[in-house]
Amino acid sequence: MTVSVVVHATPELLVQAAAARLVVRLVDAQAERGFATLVLTGGRIANELYAALRTSPARDAVDWSHVDIWWGDDRFLPSGHPDRNETQAREALLSALPLDPARVHPMPAADGSDGNDPEAAAARYVDELAAAARPGTAALPHFDVLLLGVGDDGHIASVFPEYPAAYESRPVAAVRGAPKPPPVRLTLTLPAINTAEDIWVVVAGADKASAVGMALTGAGAVQLPAAGVRGVERTLWLLDRTAAAEVGPRFRSLR
Repeated sequence: MTVSVVVHATPELLVQAAAARLVVRLVDAQAERGFATLVLTGGRIANELYAALRTSPARDAVDWSHVDIWWGDDRFLPSGHPDRNETQAREALLSALPLDPARVHPMPAADGSDGNDPEAAAARYVDELAAAARPGTAALPHFDVLLLGVGDDGHIASVFPEYPAAYESRPVAAVRGAPKPPPVRLTLTLPAINTAEDIWVVVAGADKASAVGMALTGAGAVQLPAAGVRGVERTLWLLDRTAAAEVGPRFRSLR
């Protein structure tokens, strides 16, 4: 596994470059296996990335009908709620793409068949992941690219520092009492996240610099979940200049 850091001068350049890079990565995956699998995240910079991909002239190089879409986490709110990561991703990108609906796998919503029971919803997403796993493999699909952001407290997806999900070994966890609203969420756990071939951590803003710096210098994964991110082949940190302000000497040559 390799760790790479790429720093762009501004958030705008960051999202444009990340969008172009993602097109290439998905095309390469489809050339290898005929399909690609992408795990989405939420947050401001992710939604800007999705908007950049939507307007990219290169986006149609991808055969979107053969892309499987999953989510790394979501807010446990009713379907269509504007605060759901699913809703935001559909508005920013997915609604413009010729996706196969059967290949789009949002996390369960609070008005779904599980009712207001996030633990049951998490278990159902585990089952959905297992149903998509390759024969003879573990109970997860192959993830080509898994996108993440980082909170200023070092959380990734909805795995918050010291919260039960940071200790969880099952693929999906329900989160109650999250330190930022809404308090109830569903999330892939670190063991599931780290099965992805590539993990791309996309971060912008000076308020994230401390968390990014600590994550790249060996902090504990329970205390700082971003430090526990390890893609099977590659972990790629895509940063703007302000988010990279505290990147340590080990990565200095990559800035």
